[in-house]
This record gives sequence, structure tokens and C-alpha cells, in this order.
Amino acid sequence: MPDPPQRRLILGSTEWCSLPSLGLPHILARVDSGAKTSAIHAFHIERFERNGQLWIRFEIHPRRKTRRAVVRSEAQVLDRRVVKSSTGESERRYAIRVPLALGGDQWDIELTLSNRDSMGYRMLLGREAMAERALIDPSSSCLLGEPNESALRAAYESDPPPPSRGLRIALLASNPELYSNRRIIEAGRARGHEMFFLNIKHCYMKLDAAAPQVYYRGGQNVSDLDAVIPRIRPSVTFYGCALTRHFEAMGVFSLNSALAISQSRDKLFALQLLLNRGIDIPTSGFAHSPVETASLVKMVGGAPLVVKLLSGAQGRGVVLAETKKAAESVINAFKSLNANLLVQEFVREAGGKDLRCFVINGKVVAAMERTAADGDFRANLHLGGVASPIEITREEEAIAIRAARTMGLRVAGVDMIRSKQGSLLLEVNSSPGLEGIEQATGIGVAEAMIEAIEQQLS
Repeated sequence: MPDPPQRRLILGSTEWCSLPSLGLPHILARVDSGAKTSAIHAFHIERFERNGQLWIRFEIHPRRKTRRAVVRSEAQVLDRRVVKSSTGESERRYAIRVPLALGGDQWDIELTLSNRDSMGYRMLLGREAMAERALIDPSSSCLLGEPNESALRAAYESDPPPPSRGLRIALLASNPELYSNRRIIEAGRARGHEMFFLNIKHCYMKLDAAAPQVYYRGGQNVSDLDAVIPRIRPSVTFYGCALTRHFEAMGVFSLNSALAISQSRDKLFALQLLLNRGIDIPTSGFAHSPVETASLVKMVGGAPLVVKLLSGAQGRGVVLAETKKAAESVINAFKSLNANLLVQEFVREAGGKDLRCFVINGKVVAAMERTAADGDFRANLHLGGVASPIEITREEEAIAIRAARTMGLRVAGVDMIRSKQGSLLLEVNSSPGLEGIEQATGIGVAEAMIEAIEQQLS
């Protein structure tokens, strides 16, 4: 005898369903035949092996518009696939296969995992999951019934959720003994996280569409991370950004993205971006040919002027030329070495002082004034400058926040000087030091950096 025809369900635009293997007896799904794949809200995704197979642990907020209830689930990984969202953005997601219970029927469906906190529904039911099993009436909702509030509370809120696990966070840097690096590691551990120091030069990458990986020092797999904090020296910018980009492609959150670091390290490009956002800088000039040296000096108002190597850091490669002749000599000497340099007006009224604003997640969390050592015009602390806390103006705060946002940096050290025309931006640093600003202000900047990661991954 032929098999009886399969019963078709009539679904509304939203329906309550169950995913028993994930511990979800009730979850409201958005039913969308226009979406090919189905998706479930997931965060704190952690990879592990079981019987030689790749599995993941993850957490789910099962109820809409609240994070109070948390369900912790496990599932075997089918694969990782690129999914394009309704906004056109592509994202690489883990895919799993689980039983779906709906309207008295149960069948297996594939789900991709994505953080849907910003979406209206924790689950999306796409056309592949429904296949020939359902018809949709988009003008209706919850045609198969819905649980009452007491059932939802019994399922998800009978006991308060246990504390969320600590995060696995790696610091990507070169020297574990530096004050800044030690403080970040200490701050993360004090807040209950598992912290790792990874020397950038000792990391290597496996480029693979299905299973990209990062290894460390002879074979240790360090791919299973929640977040990375890149603090990349200028000398390893290319490799450090490539490594950060690889972690990002694997779904690991980076406190500063590789793109933001790259464009902030290109000082000329950074200044062009800042000018396009209406942020004032000292009058600057850039030229390739030594023939234009005299015009370049004149362009920025003549001597004295400042000559900066575009590849310099911490005040190195910055020279004050007191006279026109000295300026032309310095510029031509640098150019004879094929060095790219920038010429800037010298703001005499700054008096060897500048401001450092530490911006984290769009807020200035600390600010200090740096004063140059006697006989120097550079206020960098590495060159003997002295730091002291300072109250910045609302205008300076707005400049610092706008500069960090222009660069795309979640963490930035924004340097300014005060001039007759107002505050002028000097530079935006993607790996600002913590020692001077923490000691000058007494503010725990390292803790604020860890909190920024917690906020992003919560």
C-alpha cells in the first residue's frame, strides 16, 4: 500500500515550537519562507571534541526582549557556512542538526547559530526547514497555540541561571613583561576570565574555508577563544593585522579590528580620514619629490616646523627644525633614505605640552596632560615627559570620541595640543600605553578594556 499523504501544517507568521535536544521546550520563531536557512540565537560559543567529532557549547536567551533566562546547550557541528543576512551582510556561522517539534509533529532541521540580540525574534524558521510540511498564512500568528506565562516561567525562570562562565581572552603582543600587557592580563583574571598571552611572532595560521585555525609555538591550537586584544608593535603591523583578521574570520571578537589598526597606523591616511570628518589638525604637508622641499616648508608657514616619519612611534622619528635651512636639510636627508615623511607647522603656544585622551567604546575614560622634558618639545613619556591628570573640555572630549570612531577603534589613545585656534588633533594610537595614564589618573583603564569585551559578548 502507498504511504499516506503527509499532513501539512498551517503556520502563521510566528509560531511557538520546541527544540528538545537544546533544552528549549518553548521558543517563539519568526516563520519566513523568504529565508532559505533557519537560525537560532546563540552566544558564548565554545568548540570542543567528543568521540573525534567537533561539537560546540553555547548559550541562548530563549525569551524575546530579555536576557534574564539563559539556556546552555550542546550540539554536534555539521559545518561552518557563509550565510547572507536580510541586510546583505555575510557571516560565517556554525550549523547544527536538531529535532524540531511543531504542531504535534517532529522532524530534524538544520539551524545556523548567530547572535540575534538585535533581532525581533530569537529563532528564524526558513523554507528549507518547512519543505513540504507546512503552508504559511502571513496574516495570522500563533495558529498552533501558545504557552501561557506560567508555563514559560516554569520552563526558564524557576531557578536563577548560574553565573555565566568566564571568557577565554588572548592578548596578542610581543612582550609579556610590559606594564600594559601585565595589567591587562591581571585585570582579566581578576574578573574571572581565562587569559592567555600570545606572542604574535610565534602564532601561525591555517587558511581553510571549512576549519580555519591558529596555532602557537609548535602545534598548540589556540583557536578556541572568545576574544583577542591586539597590541601590535609598529614593526609587526603587517603580520599582526593578518593574525587579527584571521581570528575575526573565525568568529573571535577583536577589541580593535585589523582594519581599524591598519588605517590608524597609516599616519597620512589617518589624517586624511580625520580631515574628512571635520577634525582640525596642525597644517601639514606631504610630497614625494625633493624638488618640492622649499615649497613644502613654505606651505606649512615656514620654520620652525616639525618633520615626522610616517613610520615613527613613541616620539621617535620626530624632529623640530628651527630654521628654514635646517628644515630643508632634514627633509632632504630623510628623502635620500626613501623615507616617507610629513611636515607640520610647529604650534609654539602649546609649550611642549599635549593631551592624551583614552577612549574605550565611544567614551573618554581617562585623560592626562603630558609635559616635555627640559630641552625637548616632544611630550612622550618614553622620552622623559611628565604626566598629570587634567579636566578636558567638552569640545576636546567630542574630538577624541569622533577621532576614535573615524578610525573604527574601540580602544584608542587620542593625542591633541591646545593652540590659539582651539584644540588640534595630532595622532590616534591603536595600542596606547596604560602605565602613564593609570598612574597619573588612578583610573583602572585595563579593567575598562576588559569590561568593553564583556559588554560586547554579553
